[in-house]
Amino acid sequence: MAYTETTTTGYGTRVGRSFKSIGSGFVMFCLATALLWWNEGRAVKTDKMLNDAEAACVDMENPNKLDPAMDGELVCASALATTEDVLTDDKFGFSETAISISRRVEYFQWVEHAQSESEDKLGGKEVTTTTYTYSMEWTYAPVASSQFKDPAYQSRNFVLAQVDEGEQWAENVKFGAYKLPESLYHSMSSTEPVVLNLNEQMLAQLDKSCRDVDLRVNGKAVTTNNANPNDNANTVPDSLKTVVADSIPQDNKVDLDYVHQQGNVLYIGRTPAAPQVGDVRVTFEKVVPAKVTIIAKVKGDTFTKFKAKNGKSFQTLVMGVKDSSEIFESEHAANSMWLWLLRIVGIMLVISGLKGIFGFLETILKVVPFIANIFGWGVGVVCTVVGIVWSLIVIALAWLFYRPLLGIGLLALAGFLIWVFAFKGKDKLKELAAKGRQKPQVEPAQ
Repeated sequence: MAYTETTTTGYGTRVGRSFKSIGSGFVMFCLATALLWWNEGRAVKTDKMLNDAEAACVDMENPNKLDPAMDGELVCASALATTEDVLTDDKFGFSETAISISRRVEYFQWVEHAQSESEDKLGGKEVTTTTYTYSMEWTYAPVASSQFKDPAYQSRNFVLAQVDEGEQWAENVKFGAYKLPESLYHSMSSTEPVVLNLNEQMLAQLDKSCRDVDLRVNGKAVTTNNANPNDNANTVPDSLKTVVADSIPQDNKVDLDYVHQQGNVLYIGRTPAAPQVGDVRVTFEKVVPAKVTIIAKVKGDTFTKFKAKNGKSFQTLVMGVKDSSEIFESEHAANSMWLWLLRIVGIMLVISGLKGIFGFLETILKVVPFIANIFGWGVGVVCTVVGIVWSLIVIALAWLFYRPLLGIGLLALAGFLIWVFAFKGKDKLKELAAKGRQKPQVEPAQ
């Protein structure tokens, strides 16, 4: 059942807010302009750094042997990244020989969704109708239902157990005869599920704690094992199918009243096949040894970042065996992608800033909504055109500063757009006005 809330904002309040938005619009406009300028410089500097690195990079043929001749060189090398460190989960007590272990926690909660519709009224008032709907979903943090708008759903959320997400990394990771720095192996993605073998006493204590919470919150609790009789079959409940890895033996299970272990998932709740509000799902994973390729500067028996002539630093690790040309091609592509992504974001922010600055003009006319909407559309078009032209000018000036030839081309494009919209638009208006003044010719009667 949806819950609806209606609010009315007076004309004076709306005008006051629109004048306040001038300041925030101006700030957004300035920050967007700075973003566009910085982004162009970042892209050029990154491109030059990658070119310097590519020119300096040499292949390390055998990382399994320390080579003093390679000291100080930027190298591309492939080897098995491995460790002998034993990592222990401090909450659940299991240990793994791995590069990293982690636990991801999800909570089954009521979630509030809001959808608003606004309508302008004659005289300048605005009536906003907000519809709130509620659904049960898996979330990455408990949801404070006390803030829900619908009283029927307030304070309905709780959790059977509060479990913090955790992540541990090994301190010693080998790369052949060398040692990998944290800044490199933290980007490894060779993730596999952990085959859990948790302490039975710890699970029993957790089960008792959950029973106490259920009794306190709901006034009742499960007192006998409520596992589904069909659980003896090797089936995975729907609520676990997306998180239990196929490689995990399905007979690796523990079923208590509130605690159910299956594969690499610890499910805290009455029945994994039918999630209820308050249930918790903890997924355990590890990063295992794997073949990786790095580009980094050799420093003794380890690696450090390469520093280009322009002061920017570079090192990278990619999964699998790759050659340096593949890696640098990918890095150049990523740099170009970020350049265009930030350009688009910057242009949109410039336009939004201009609309914030001049939006008060439309608000003043809201006493007659029809006129205000037409005027607002015009303001939007003008702000969009001016924002695009301004952004092109800023980008062109940045390119003039960093790369003059391309900057001149962009300035020419911006000038052409100004000419089209300013002069050609004026000529078109004159032409339409002239046609309107022409008297229609009346044909003689037959």
